[in-house]
Amino acid sequence: MTTQFGKGCHLHLIDGSAFIFRAYHALPPLTRKSDGLPIGAVSGFCNMLQRYVEGNTGPDAPTHVAVIFDKGSHTFRNDLYDQYKANREAMPEDLRPQMPLTREATRAFNIACKEMEGFEADDIMATLAHQARDAGGRVTILSSDKDLMQLVGDGVEMLDPMKNKRIDRDGVFEKFGVGPERVVDVQALAGDSVDNVPGAPGIGIKTAALLINEYGDLESLLDRAGEIKQPKRRQTLIEKRDQIELSKKLVQLDCNMTLDFTLDDLEVKDPVAEDLVGFLSQMEFRTLTKRVSDQLGVEAPAINDTPQSGGAAEAAEEPADLPFDADAYEWVKDAEALQTWIDAAYRRGYVAVDTETTGLDEMRVDLVGICLSSNAGQACYVPLGHKAGADDLFGTDQLAEGQMPMDQALAVLKPLLEDESILKIGQNMKYDAKIFARYGIEVAPIDDTMLISYALHAGMHGHGMDALSERYLNHTPIPIKTLLGSGKSAITFDRVPIEDAVKYAAEDADITLRLWQKLKPQLHQQQVTTVYETLERPLVHVLKDMEMTGIQVDRDVLSRMSNAFAQKMAGYEAELYELAGHEFNVQSPAQVGKILFEEMELEGGKKTKTGQWSTPADVLEDLAAEHTFARRVLDYRQLQKLKSTYTDALQDHIYPDTGRVHTSYLQSGANTGRMASNDPNLQNIPVRSEEGRRIREAFVAGEGKVLLSLDYSQIELRILAEMAGIDALKQAFKDGHDIHAMTASEMFDVPMSEMTPEIRRQAKAINFGVIYGISAFGLARNLHIPRGEAQDFITRYFERFPGIRTYMEETKAFAKEHLYVQTLFGRKIHMPEINAKGPRAGFAQRAAINAPIQGTAADVIRRAMIRMPAAIAGLPAKMLLQVHDELIFEVDEAAADQVVERAREVMEGAAAPALHMSVPLVVDAGRGANWAEAH
Repeated sequence: MTTQFGKGCHLHLIDGSAFIFRAYHALPPLTRKSDGLPIGAVSGFCNMLQRYVEGNTGPDAPTHVAVIFDKGSHTFRNDLYDQYKANREAMPEDLRPQMPLTREATRAFNIACKEMEGFEADDIMATLAHQARDAGGRVTILSSDKDLMQLVGDGVEMLDPMKNKRIDRDGVFEKFGVGPERVVDVQALAGDSVDNVPGAPGIGIKTAALLINEYGDLESLLDRAGEIKQPKRRQTLIEKRDQIELSKKLVQLDCNMTLDFTLDDLEVKDPVAEDLVGFLSQMEFRTLTKRVSDQLGVEAPAINDTPQSGGAAEAAEEPADLPFDADAYEWVKDAEALQTWIDAAYRRGYVAVDTETTGLDEMRVDLVGICLSSNAGQACYVPLGHKAGADDLFGTDQLAEGQMPMDQALAVLKPLLEDESILKIGQNMKYDAKIFARYGIEVAPIDDTMLISYALHAGMHGHGMDALSERYLNHTPIPIKTLLGSGKSAITFDRVPIEDAVKYAAEDADITLRLWQKLKPQLHQQQVTTVYETLERPLVHVLKDMEMTGIQVDRDVLSRMSNAFAQKMAGYEAELYELAGHEFNVQSPAQVGKILFEEMELEGGKKTKTGQWSTPADVLEDLAAEHTFARRVLDYRQLQKLKSTYTDALQDHIYPDTGRVHTSYLQSGANTGRMASNDPNLQNIPVRSEEGRRIREAFVAGEGKVLLSLDYSQIELRILAEMAGIDALKQAFKDGHDIHAMTASEMFDVPMSEMTPEIRRQAKAINFGVIYGISAFGLARNLHIPRGEAQDFITRYFERFPGIRTYMEETKAFAKEHLYVQTLFGRKIHMPEINAKGPRAGFAQRAAINAPIQGTAADVIRRAMIRMPAAIAGLPAKMLLQVHDELIFEVDEAAADQVVERAREVMEGAAAPALHMSVPLVVDAGRGANWAEAH
């Protein structure tokens, strides 16, 4: 019997699209085994609905509920502005057939399923929220969509179901800097690149909030725009008024739709067992079907098949084996209690370990506590550095009660952490190993769930703990922001009350252990055990030592470079003023574009969707060959980037205690196996310009030492020759020929004795370009030649080396069939987008061609790095940096020759014995007082 909606009723509105896309991106690409139908998103969607149903009982449970979907892509907003959402990518092909199934799933759970042609789901939710509020009821919107925040207040709140975080008026203010009633004003000014809402150019959320708070509302602001003192802002608001007012219409939700149903139609109903179990079994969701059948008291139908996937289907569908219960986590206060957990680790032979610290910089932070877990569902936290006056940014430095002395705790833990018979399991274990190393503990042996996931699923999803927990354990960890806060009021972990810290920290260890139990067996199942055991796990300690050593940087050199760059930029600025005939803002792309394409009337200009001129580097490079103004703008921008990104910023990264920069390497940073360097990034220092190369002069050797650079010569071309079986290239490498000159000779029928630098340069561009699937357009730009001539070069190249074309086609075919490619060492690089349509298809195919080559090169240098410490042991030398195909060492000057000999032997033999390459690997070596001299 239907109950009339009114006072005391509670309406839940579920953002169906958010659930679907969350489910789609959270799970591996599952297919129904009986017919190959994609069902990954449907599986995740059903699990989310089931958890929703299970979790919404009790006095605050909804009385009415609906899942609201978008229907079609054209709405009334497209009639207002034809570019609305025009830049959104097309729906993934494997998601399209799953969309109607999510509607079927909603109805199978007996939950109202609503959508309307011409309107977005947000408008339907807005109308229902207003109707429910006016009828005296409460509304909870299950979504994190910022566009819905304008509805919050007066009985309407939002709940982010993934973070289990409620969003009220304070939450809206934290996001937008204004209350819900002024959110649309801020959005109208700031615009939205995702939905292609133009807004006011140059005004972001923070500035928009300041303006709205000062003038009261958008209309008042626009009416009084002439009062604004800042010239550029004043001009923007006056000139772009129509655009801003249009933007407000685009972001304003329609709260007065005419609906073909009523609130009473949304009353909560129990699922019909036959309908729900029938749908789940039809989808072949074995685990969920059994669970729902047990709950509804019916017999589960037999399902013989489970979904197929490129990864772990069962892990994605199965819930965590045990509930996560914070009450089961222990606060360890003394050595006797800690010994109990150590004994448990010895009985099991393994223990999950995690550290809590005052920040993220492993070289400077303080240790606050240690977490341990050897049994799923059981974990402890050993607080060591929590301060009294917790939760207070300006609290006392006196330690809170209930903590062991740090020296005592570390002394008790050290034998366990260094015991070779007990496996220590961590998530991003390098971080924890560096923390312990600073306290005199060398943790070994280790397993790392982040790297296990990376070895299994590179290219499929992220490998952070929160993402893995949600994906494989169906559990959302406690967000760190709930403990630390955010912004200026944020505290460090040592200020968190210990009672709260226990729940958060122990959960980390519990999650890490459960992920290890779930993922480690899959290494063998997916045949990537060797990748993890020989390329990932042993590299952790090597990187830890490199990062802790760091490289010495001369602050004075950087300072002088910054000053020189500033002076040169000022000179370029003056020259640009003279060329333009007037002063202008050199850093403004719009003003630069106006000069180029309006005042100078040059061709090739493009405008953004907001009507401003666009002057990206590729446009300027096309003009630079013939127009000095464009060339100088590029020169200015290059110096500006060098100054801000390197010569200025690097000075802040020099540690006062060491005089060195300590970068941090991320092993799982790229799908291909290449490592990323962060804080600071030392892998992207420019080398093509003289100024960029000079930055390396600031990286210096210590007194009495030199820097050595050992760099693989053309390793990716050598690997291409090996993988594609190109006899001519292989022979040239064996004979030690100049590969680019040889290629030019082969292609252009030019004898080697008559080779010119220009012809060799063209061949070099093609050699390297073909690895990355370069197009005729791209090659034409690189060589500054007509596109037709560039296409002729590429055609001739494939005619001379037909094996390369064969390799490319075979690699693409393999990727399309298996959804991954492999390196020569067995690393799997997943390609979930390989069968996409449209522009993404070309990108995915080029990535598939390059990934085995780049990935194999990355594997080779990983193998060299892992072997290097043993090779140079006993010598006065340390390995400092890895930059793509280059390794940097700091050595005593007298031992340089010996280190070069040993390091070169390791690097040139790194592929063996796993591979017997017919193409030799060659390493170039250099030395000097600084990196520039050595390279």
